[in-house]
This record gives sequence, C-alpha cells and structure tokens, in this order.
Amino acid sequence: MVYPQRRQKVANLLGTLNLDVLVLCQAENLRYLCGFSGSDGAVVVTADKLVFLTDSRYTTQAEAEVSADCVCEYKIKVDGIIAQLQTAGAERIGFEADLSYGTFRELQDKGDTGWQWRHLREELQGLRLHKSADEIRCMTSAADLHVAALTEIAGLIRPGNREKDVALALEFALRKLGAEEKAFDTIVASGPRGAMPHGVASDKILGAGELVTIDFGCRLAGYYSDETVTLALGDVSDGLRTIFDIVLEAHDRALAAVSPGVALAELDRVARDHIKACGYGDYFGHGLGHGVGLEVHEAPTVSPRSQVFAEAGMVFTIEPGIYVPGVGGVRIEDMVLVTAEGHLTMTKIPKTFRNILVN
Repeated sequence: MVYPQRRQKVANLLGTLNLDVLVLCQAENLRYLCGFSGSDGAVVVTADKLVFLTDSRYTTQAEAEVSADCVCEYKIKVDGIIAQLQTAGAERIGFEADLSYGTFRELQDKGDTGWQWRHLREELQGLRLHKSADEIRCMTSAADLHVAALTEIAGLIRPGNREKDVALALEFALRKLGAEEKAFDTIVASGPRGAMPHGVASDKILGAGELVTIDFGCRLAGYYSDETVTLALGDVSDGLRTIFDIVLEAHDRALAAVSPGVALAELDRVARDHIKACGYGDYFGHGLGHGVGLEVHEAPTVSPRSQVFAEAGMVFTIEPGIYVPGVGGVRIEDMVLVTAEGHLTMTKIPKTFRNILVN
C-alpha cells in the first residue's frame, strides 16, 4: 500500500518542477518507488503512470516484486528508456544528478532534439527524507541486532587480538542474526589509529591502555543502521579519558536538542561549541551526522552548512568525535528519529565510559 503514496510524491514533484516525466536509475530510488531489490533497472514516471524497465536477468524477479503499471524488458538500457519517453510524449525530463555522464550524453544523443533535460539532486532527496512507520521498523530492527552482535564478540575485544579479527567476527555475528549485509567496511581503530575517523580495521594488534573505536552497522530488509562505540582496554591515560568525556557530553547535548523545528546546523553547533570550549575544536573536522535509510549515508546532512530543519519522520545520526594524531581518538554515535514530541534514540548500545578489564 505504500507504493501508491510514494508515486503520488513523484506526481506532486513533477507538478512543482513543471516536468513531464522523471527518469530514475539509482537502486535505492527504484526500491523506494516500486519495490525492486535487484541491482540494475530504471523507472520512467509520469503524473499517472510508472513503467519499470530491466533486462532479462531480472525480468522474472521484477514481475514478482515490482509495483508498477508495466514491467518492460530491454536489451540496451538507454534504448529502453528512450522508447518509454517517446511513448509518454515527454518534453521536459527530470533525471538524477548521480546519473553517469556517459549515460546522460547517450540519452541526449539518442533522444529527441527538442527534449529539455533537468538534473535533480536536492529535489529528489526530499522524496525519502521522511520515513514511514514501516521504514522506521526496518531500521529499528537492524539497529537491534547491534546489541546482540557486539555482546557475542565481546570476548575478542582484548589486547593481543587484531582489529581485523574483531571486525570480521562482528560482521559474521550480524549476518548470523539475520542481517542481509554489513552497512560498510567495519571500522575498528585502536590506539593512535583512533585518530583516523575512517580507520577501517587493520592488522594492528589491540593493546592494553588504548581506546578502541568500533563503527559498524548492517542492512535489513533494504534499510541500514549505523552506530559507533568507543571502549577502553584496561586503564587509559587521564588525557584519553578526558577526550572521551568531552565527546560524550557533546553527543548528549546534541541528542537532547533534537526536536521538530530545530535547525540541523544548530545541532552541529551545540556539539561543536562544547568540543571547542574544551580546547579540541581543531580535532573535530567532520559534520555531526547524516541521514540513514535505504542508503547508510543519505539526506539530511547534519553539519554547519545544513539549511534543513528537523521534522518528524527524519532519521539521522549524532556522531561527534575528537581525533588527535599520534594519540588516539573517540567517536560516539547514535541513530535518532525525530518525533512529533521530540526524538527517539534508535540505537541501544550504552555510550557511557566502558572499561574492559584485561589480564
């Protein structure tokens, strides 16, 4: 029942932008609009019709799972799209800004000379900006797997084990628990490597007295989760503990500020100002967070440059960090749902300081 509602969003968008038709090829947009879970296809959408196109590899799958007025098979993707545009009598055509330059040029070259093409980015992001109850359930279920998976592999988070082994065990645990796939290459960054915000797990051996940052997530029913914890391996220095406490306070302040009508740039400012006031402003270089849904990184962006205001149904992360080269780093991340009353934290692993006892 959700697909007619989503198609109506497209129809409204076409009217707002004065377009005749929309061409979409991004896998996440295809899944959102018509339920296709394969890796290659396209939709051509007018105000009153949605045509799904794919090749022979996916025709049977599409006929079983796609919600569309018509499922068409093509031999050459661009030719199939052109044929549908001609059938629709389109003149003003919107397309994804992420469409490859080569594909766009081929559409231009093969299409009618009178067609007007308009690339869309922010306009399309709005289609998936507010999550439905079904989408929220999917992401909550994905996030629920985190607690069980991290608990299952907790015994590996000890000095003497490799970062890679921790990451692999965590990914395997998520899959055993029902996840379709990991959300991204799991980050396990210990000791000085913690100063790397995207320190994908390496051959480094975990050491006593270090902090270890674990950033992971999974996909379930097409929807993603994302969470980061930073743990202490035994006793850590006062300096590392101070950094942890600063980041946790920044995280908690920003999380508490999430409510409908609040500027996302203001959420970033709340966390950033605290870190700056504590003397670590130069060590927090990325934005506070990002949207999560059919992509693990999607709209909205939570950063100083954001012009978006929080609205009920939005899901995004709150993930401040401090990264000191040669010393280490801390990041603490939760996924949050904006509700009519305020917010709901979707990820459930406790973020308070946790000292893992070592022998």
